[in-house]
Amino acid sequence: MLFAVRFTDKPEQTTLRLALMDAHLQWLRCHQGKVLAAGSLRPQPEADAIGGLWIVEAADKAEVEALLQSDPFWSGGLREGVEILSWHRAFPEPVMI
Repeated sequence: MLFAVRFTDKPEQTTLRLALMDAHLQWLRCHQGKVLAAGSLRPQPEADAIGGLWIVEAADKAEVEALLQSDPFWSGGLREGVEILSWHRAFPEPVMI
């Protein structure tokens, strides 16, 4: 199953985000088989990130929850909240991002 995972960061935590970034990116590389797409969310292109969005392949929501808890952004205290939704493609072929 595919899931869309939307994260919100704690406000005013750009310094913490930068401190955890290398570990977070390494974690994402190690989990590319599950986290199919990932990136930050920003109110404007030049603004600081306020959260993130992933597309995750997992058996169920519990697997997604367990996965995200091992992410350094989560365990390091950057994240304020998360929304996990079942995602269903409109087009059968993968979209190249």
